[in-house]
Amino acid sequence: MTRPVGIRPALAVALVLTLVAGAFAAWAGRDWYAAAHDDSAAYAVQRDRALAAGEQAVQNLNTLDHRRVEQGLDLWESSTTGDLHRQLVDGRAEFTGQVRTAKTVTTARVLSGAVTELDDRAGRARVLVALRVTVTTPDSRSTDKDSRMLGELTRTDGHWKLSALGQAPVGGSAAG
Repeated sequence: MTRPVGIRPALAVALVLTLVAGAFAAWAGRDWYAAAHDDSAAYAVQRDRALAAGEQAVQNLNTLDHRRVEQGLDLWESSTTGDLHRQLVDGRAEFTGQVRTAKTVTTARVLSGAVTELDDRAGRARVLVALRVTVTTPDSRSTDKDSRMLGELTRTDGHWKLSALGQAPVGGSAAG
């Protein structure tokens, strides 16, 4: 019995397609592995973690309710490290009295943020965060203020914490 002539070319085409698919899978797998183990991917992860932690910490330090001042200051302290943390701890009693006397509620909302500098090996980063801060007085009047904050972060125990915070300059005037 003889085989039909058309079977061999179909078998050859199937074999070629299988080899091409296998080669493509190997190439795609190699690229995926390289991308997953690339230093730039790890750097991007640290940048994103620093930004998220920086935005949250800046928001925390601009939010405080006189009715829950102790909880608010605990959050401030857990968001900070270094000299900034020591300043908050040292001034806590005096600040608590001022906030309770003023009876204000301050809430902050992050509008945008960016990492301006990241040294992953040293565990240091800088962020610029734009905020809208709302202050509500005892007579229920509220005012909004937009501000930009510059924060320095330090990685401690694998977590980014705020180690310095200040106002960012506003406006475009050049020193001459």
